[in-house]
Amino acid sequence: MDSEKAGASEHGGLPDGYEVHPSLEPLRFLLGRWEGAGVVGYPTIESANFGQEISFSHNGKPFLIYSSRTWLLGEGGSIGRPLAMETGFWRPQDNGGLEVVLAHPTGITEIYIGEVTGTRIDLATDAVLRTASAKQVTAGRRLYGLVGADLGWAYDMAAVGQPLQAHVSAQLRRCG
Repeated sequence: MDSEKAGASEHGGLPDGYEVHPSLEPLRFLLGRWEGAGVVGYPTIESANFGQEISFSHNGKPFLIYSSRTWLLGEGGSIGRPLAMETGFWRPQDNGGLEVVLAHPTGITEIYIGEVTGTRIDLATDAVLRTASAKQVTAGRRLYGLVGADLGWAYDMAAVGQPLQAHVSAQLRRCG
């Protein structure tokens, strides 16, 4: 492998000149593409298994670029209909703080405040905004962390008159 390709790989697939911003060091373990499966459930929906792909990338600036997409898993793990998507930015702050801004195509935008402790990330909503046609979501909590070499995550949600409770969890493996 030549040095140019080695450098690009080391910097999240970006060409030389796009070094990882120093403020991203606490989040470096997230960089790349992750795939796996999880379970979704809530009092207002039937529980189901889903597949997921998450991507964390950067452009040399002091934030991570995040995207997630999920799909229903059928019998034997077959890929079913698309489920949720979200995209946003993860912005590290001083002293292990973290701000996350997420947007959903369903008309919901969330702002999370939290902290990074080693390879564990705890987040809670600071604000949830929604369009007139969006589902009533009022709060969320998220936990991300390494489980061995895998990325595990869980999301608790308060929505449609229900109190904050478990909604989604998944375990993903690094794919790139």
